Amino acid sequence: MSDSVLLIDSYAQIYRSFHAVRDLTSADGTPINAVFALARFLLKLESDFPTELGAFVFDKGKPPRRMAILPDYKANRPPMPDALRVQIPIIREMISLFGWNLIESEGYEADDLLASIAEGLQDHKISIFSADKDIAQVIDDRVTMMVPGFTGGFRKRDTAEVMERFGVKPEQIIAYLALLGDSADNIPGVEGVGPKTAAQLLTEFGTAENMFASLDQIPKEKLRQKLAGSKEIFFKNVELIRLDKTPPEGIVWEESMFRKKTPDWAKIADLCKRYSLKSILKELPVKEPVMEEPDEFDLFAKPAPAPEPEKKPEEAEPKNDYEQLSLF
Repeated sequence: MSDSVLLIDSYAQIYRSFHAVRDLTSADGTPINAVFALARFLLKLESDFPTELGAFVFDKGKPPRRMAILPDYKANRPPMPDALRVQIPIIREMISLFGWNLIESEGYEADDLLASIAEGLQDHKISIFSADKDIAQVIDDRVTMMVPGFTGGFRKRDTAEVMERFGVKPEQIIAYLALLGDSADNIPGVEGVGPKTAAQLLTEFGTAENMFASLDQIPKEKLRQKLAGSKEIFFKNVELIRLDKTPPEGIVWEESMFRKKTPDWAKIADLCKRYSLKSILKELPVKEPVMEEPDEFDLFAKPAPAPEPEKKPEEAEPKNDYEQLSLF
């Protein structure tokens, strides 16, 4: 099997970056907190997950198929904050300078493109960086997820981890989520069915079709009635949650589309200077002269030396802000 392909659910990582770091602005007042955190994520990928094949995959526009099924699909989501919106062009530039391909198509959600790419590149192992539960439906012996942890880093989500986390197999995830619904996407679930009950039903009956054909075998009358009355909602949910593996019209996924370039460290350094990202500049493998003036937002900036006695050897260096905010 050929080299592994790393795929990043872009907006999931961008939002995570935006909320992970306190408000930061550049010298001219441009919000830069998401750029800062995303740059650290890109450096993490370079050091810990080196790859020759990969892409950042973006949502673009509303998905017509899902909007036709549920006009209020994701209607409850707030708009992107202005402080993040102004950073998107900078983030896209940064991603490109690190050598990554950017993939998007009008009317496609990133989840569908990720599933489509995984299906299309059958000769490659696929690793998808995302925390989206929907993507677990494409996991198999070739496709895995890398899920961000609460305390930093990433954990691998394979078939065994899906079973441990959800109590069902990857091929049962669609039915599992259809039973539960998804408030984030404005998808209603079956009333009274929680994660434990959903897993028990699918463990016993295997598939949703078998479950609805065997309602008389469910001992709890109240649950039987709720399932019987929610059959239409359930199968509508299935169509909403099922990822579309069909590529955009005219597209055939090929390895060449995912060939990662060598990062342009000189241009990355220029971008860091442009937005006063002094601490990121220090971490680049190609060292550049560092700006002397500490920036107000720089989590790494050290105060100017004061005429105080030297520290005693046993005094520990205080932790800086970044150590408390680290994404990794």
